[in-house]
Amino acid sequence: MTFAGLTLAYWTVLVAALLPIACAGLAKWGMFSKPRREGGYDNHNPRAWLAQQGDWRARANAAQANSFESLPFYIGAVIIAHQLGAFQTRLDLMAFLYVVLRLMYILFYLADMATLRSLVWTVALAVNIAILFI
Repeated sequence: MTFAGLTLAYWTVLVAALLPIACAGLAKWGMFSKPRREGGYDNHNPRAWLAQQGDWRARANAAQANSFESLPFYIGAVIIAHQLGAFQTRLDLMAFLYVVLRLMYILFYLADMATLRSLVWTVALAVNIAILFI
């Protein structure tokens, strides 16, 4: 299945690449209009500001970091699977499943559900490895 010349698996690469940006936005949500001196977002020193955050903002930032960390392996697996001529429908389904699992991972991270988050992370890793060897 293709749209605009890209397979569904390639479109999931775009979605996966946008997930860390979405996490960063969540971490900063609602703090742009608040003055810096009152704890609002500090665009002059964003990493230090994020490091001072707690609760769900800190978890959103951690989800951002993990999303960036998982991205190179996922992109590589999808490209390698395409190059090796993987059965497209299977690849598309597994790539879609990977993105759904990463979304669940982010939601569980935000909700502070550590055990479920780790379980979903493990399953997503297994799916990524499976994509590589399709």
